[in-house]
Amino acid sequence: MLAYLLKRILLMIPTLVGVVTLTFVVIQFVPGGPVEQMMLEMKGRGGGGEASGGGAEYRGRRGVDPDKIKEIQALYGFDKPPLERYFMMLKRFAQFDLGQSYFQHRSVWELVKSKMPVSISLGLWTFFLTYLISVPLGISKAIRAGSRFDVISSMVVLVGYAIPGFVLGVLLLVLFGGGTFVQWFPLRGLTSDDWDQLSLMGKVMDYLWHLVLPITASVVGSFAVVTMLTKNAFLEEIRKQYVLTARAKGLSERRVLWKHVFRNALIPLVTGFPAAFIGAFFTGSLLIETLFSLDGLGLLSYEAVLRRDYPVVLGTLYLFTLIGLVTRLISDVCYVMVDPRIHFEGMHR
Repeated sequence: MLAYLLKRILLMIPTLVGVVTLTFVVIQFVPGGPVEQMMLEMKGRGGGGEASGGGAEYRGRRGVDPDKIKEIQALYGFDKPPLERYFMMLKRFAQFDLGQSYFQHRSVWELVKSKMPVSISLGLWTFFLTYLISVPLGISKAIRAGSRFDVISSMVVLVGYAIPGFVLGVLLLVLFGGGTFVQWFPLRGLTSDDWDQLSLMGKVMDYLWHLVLPITASVVGSFAVVTMLTKNAFLEEIRKQYVLTARAKGLSERRVLWKHVFRNALIPLVTGFPAAFIGAFFTGSLLIETLFSLDGLGLLSYEAVLRRDYPVVLGTLYLFTLIGLVTRLISDVCYVMVDPRIHFEGMHR
C-alpha cells in the first residue's frame, strides 16, 4: 500500500502543473484582461461585460496616458514576459502562496476563508440531509422492489432530480418568501440584521430559518442519485449466492439483510463519502448563491472570471484541484478499508 500511495502522491504533481499550465495559457488569449478592466474603471465605464468582447483591449486603453498603462502593467506584473510570470506563479504555488487579488486588495487565502462559512453551511447540510434521507429510502426501495411504494418513491425522486435547483429556488421564493403568497422564510443571507442581539438559541433558530429555502433547493436534486445507487447496490447483493446460502441455513431475513447484505452493499457509498463530503463544500451552486444572496465560493469564482482577476482564478483552481486529488486518494484508501479483498498491488496492472 505504501508504494501505491507514494506513486499516487507523485502523480499529483504533474496533474496539478498540467491543470494550472493549461489555464494559464488560455487566459493569455482572453480579451479584456485586468489592465483593460482597470482602464475602463478609471474612465468611469465599469469593469463588467464591455471588456469581454473582441477589441476590448484597444477600447480599454484608448485615450489613457501610456505612462499610466505601464504603471498598471507593472502593478499587476504584466511588465514581465509570460514565461517569467508562469514560473513565478509555479514557485508561489509550490510554497502554497495563492497570490493577491488584483481588485479586492486581499490575498486569495483570505478571500477563500471569508467565503468558506457560506459554502460550509450549504455543503454540510446538503451532504448530511442527502445521505440521511436517501440511504434509508434506497434500502426500503430495495426490500420492497416492484411494490407501489417503490414505484411512487421513484417517480417523486426522479421528478425532483429533473427540476433544476435554481428553478425550484425561484418557486420556493415565490411561494414562501413573500413573492406572491406567504412570507414564512427570509429572502436572502444566512442571518438576520439583529443577529448580534439574539440569544444563543435565537441565533441557532435564525440560522436554521435562513437555511430552509436554499438547502431545500440544493438538496432535492441530489436525492435521486444516492437513492437509486443504494437501491441497486442492495438489489445486486440480495441476488448473490451467499444470500441464498444464508437463507437456506435458516437465518432470519432481518439478520441476512443487516449482517450480510448491508456491509457489502454500502461499499460504493462509503468509498464515495470523502469525495462527496469535501466536494459539497467547493461545488456550491452559483445560481443558488446568487438567488438567495449568499456570498460563497461559487460567487467568488464567477466574479473573478468576469473581472479577469487571474490570481483568484488560478489560486482557487489550484486549491480545488489539489483538494480533489487528495480526496480521490482518500476514497481509494477507504475502499480497501471497507473491502479487504481489494489490493493496491493489482489495481493498475
